[in-house]
Amino acid sequence: MEFNKHSSLIGQHAFLSGSKYHWINYSEIKLSSVYTKFLAVQKGTELHDFAKRSIELGIKLPKSKKSLNQYVNDAIGFRMFPEQVLYYSDNAYGTADAISFKKNLLRIHDLKTGVTPVTPHQLEVYAALFCLEYNYSPKSIEMELRIYQFDEILVHIPEDDFIEYIMDKIISFDKIIENIKVKEELWMR
Repeated sequence: MEFNKHSSLIGQHAFLSGSKYHWINYSEIKLSSVYTKFLAVQKGTELHDFAKRSIELGIKLPKSKKSLNQYVNDAIGFRMFPEQVLYYSDNAYGTADAISFKKNLLRIHDLKTGVTPVTPHQLEVYAALFCLEYNYSPKSIEMELRIYQFDEILVHIPEDDFIEYIMDKIISFDKIIENIKVKEELWMR
């Protein structure tokens, strides 16, 4: 028998796939709920892409209380860089939605399009990654972290000690992961 070729689908997974088999136990209501969340994630990705392009092009959106509009307009106004990767190691990096560092002030803004309230911890990790990558002590700079969600802006000024704690944890956990990788490589030989 010769199997049909679906080369455009190689490496992809359908929503109702074997690798995501939990759906076989879903009711119709649960399926609807999970699929709606899946679509919301896709919409969030598209909104982030749209925001990135607007910021890059310097095209402000109409003044509004909407999170997307406030996020884009603030990022343009503060001359921020969208979708910036912050890198410490292959085990510790992330992408800040918008970031700038000017006059000793680190700004990191995050657009949240989901329905679950979030905490500033993600942004604190980005601040720690920034400090590690660019060799800054959190005590030597000012920081302002913002979350744009539910048509509101949550402004958070992180504690220097907590950013240092996260930095230490990143360094420590990175070493642990690297040691595990070395042991795995030796075991595989």
